[in-house]
This record gives sequence, structure tokens and C-alpha cells, in this order.
Amino acid sequence: MHARTFVPTLATVFAAALVTAGSAHAAPTGTDAPAPAARVVTYDAGASAEFKAAVDRGAAIWNESVDNVELRPAATGQRANIRIVADNGWPRALTTSLGNGIVYMGRQAVNQGYDTVRISAHELGHILGLPDRKPGPCTSLMSGSSAGVSCTNPYPNAAERAEVEGNFGLAPAQRAGVPHDVVLTG
Repeated sequence: MHARTFVPTLATVFAAALVTAGSAHAAPTGTDAPAPAARVVTYDAGASAEFKAAVDRGAAIWNESVDNVELRPAATGQRANIRIVADNGWPRALTTSLGNGIVYMGRQAVNQGYDTVRISAHELGHILGLPDRKPGPCTSLMSGSSAGVSCTNPYPNAAERAEVEGNFGLAPAQRAGVPHDVVLTG
């Protein structure tokens, strides 16, 4: 067996120096990594008429409840992700993609005695990716009208919060490969 003598070249020494110097300033890993910024989803409540305060409160409730998405009023002239419209029908949300769509604040439910803030938070929940869960108890925001007119709870429960956190918790490139998942856009 012949022994080989290792003679470092200038390139080898330089590469080793870079690796050693770079390791002192390596990006944080694991729990040291900074939390990603919340995805901002804007809304325009300009056509929400008498429901504007309820819409703002519903958005604030979601902001208090989850970390991975933040609902903000759109700036003047900015195209909003969500449009809020008052009408005489039943409340509903038409989602075009996760975090995007139209919320109709229907007067029919309000006239029947349903709470406007609960309606707002519920419909925004649809835009954030949650389905109806009917029938259901008052503790489930997504139980909607099945909880009855006496239910005024506008807060998502732990499972609903976790689902929204999961919907907005991965970067768009990561979500694209997840089966049955929506790719974040906008």
C-alpha cells in the first residue's frame, strides 16, 4: 500500500476558509429561525353599508386568533383580496382562491335575528379556507346558522384556528406539491 501525501492547493485552502468563516454566521435553524411574516389579505368594506363595523370586528377577531394570516383594510386605490358587499339575501362567501373572494353580508339573516359580527367572522372564515360545519354547536364558528339565533359567538374554535394556520402556514412553493391543497396566490 502506498501512502499519499495531501498537499492542499490554494483553492482548497480558500474553500476551507470560506466554509469556516461562513459557519460562524450561518442562518438560524430549527427553533432559532425567525417566524415567517403573516400573509396579508386585504379587504374592501366600502360596499358593506351598515355592516362595516361588524366586518372590521370580524377581521379583528381573525387577527387575534391566528398568526399566519392578517386581514387588513385595503388602502385607497389598492385592489383588495376580499370585497365585502351588503345585500338583501342570505349571507354567503364566494371564494375565488384561498384568501380571495367576495363576502355578501345578507340582511335576510340579520332580519331573522342572527348576529352581524358572527356572520362577518363566519363568512371571512370561508375566504380563509374553512367549510361550513352544519349542524354544529355555538362553539364552532363554522356551524353558522345551525347554532341558532341565540348564538352570538364570533370566535373560531381551536380546530378552526389550526386549520386556517395550516392553510396559510406553508410557503406557496411548498403548498404546490400537497395533494388536495390550494396554491396560494395574490
